[in-house]
Amino acid sequence: MCDTCGCNVTHGNAHLVAPGGKFEKTEGGHEAVSVLRGLLHENDHAAGHNRVHFDRHGVLAVNLMSAPGAGKTFLLESTIAALGGELAMAVIEGDLETENDAERIRGRGVEAIQIATGSACHLDAHMVHDALHHLDLAGLDLLFIENVGNLVCPASFDLGQHRNVVLLSVPEGDDKPAKYPVMFRAADLVLLSKCDLLPVLDDFKPENARRHLQNLANPAPVFELSAKSCDGMEHWLEWLYREIAATRQATAALDAVPAGTSTP
Repeated sequence: MCDTCGCNVTHGNAHLVAPGGKFEKTEGGHEAVSVLRGLLHENDHAAGHNRVHFDRHGVLAVNLMSAPGAGKTFLLESTIAALGGELAMAVIEGDLETENDAERIRGRGVEAIQIATGSACHLDAHMVHDALHHLDLAGLDLLFIENVGNLVCPASFDLGQHRNVVLLSVPEGDDKPAKYPVMFRAADLVLLSKCDLLPVLDDFKPENARRHLQNLANPAPVFELSAKSCDGMEHWLEWLYREIAATRQATAALDAVPAGTSTP
């Protein structure tokens, strides 16, 4: 994290470093490391609260991450088109500015909450917590959190999500898992997007992307798909159904615990 890109302090956690805040910075900046550690700790604490909300409602929360332009919003539009009649969904959209992506999702008939991060190059748990005040989780099956397009900072911030999905688009090149290991190590699923371009951009080798991921010791599945042609979308949709079922089972187990009983 650094002050240059603005990813230390966001509008979600700014109250912690404001005058009188828990981690107010000193003039000399001698406590900078402690402040950063404190902010990450507070972020994780807020993420835990978010996760409790998701778990209590049996809502699968999926954090979508990628470089800009990898096709996250288009994937969501295609997913809504495929599952909108079967699953209740909502989306939290993260971008530095504009409501462009949120408007696209709303145009598909799905509620979308836009978070404008300003100078911050990622979402954090406090921002997501604030957005949840504008969402009714009751009755939802699935919540997508579309993170800011960035292959670095988003991987370091827990939002309370259940799963991380990272998109790697064909135009980016197949070496990105090797070049951005922190992001791809955090992935529970990797989607090779825009695979309809493989006949044209034939220097992208899916097997290379898989090998780079394996070299990171990440056993996450890798699916090839095109949200435009819908080729390969069935694997993504089946994965979502499995994860939703697992979330519901976990919620049922929580509901079965008698009040006042501690769980391991």
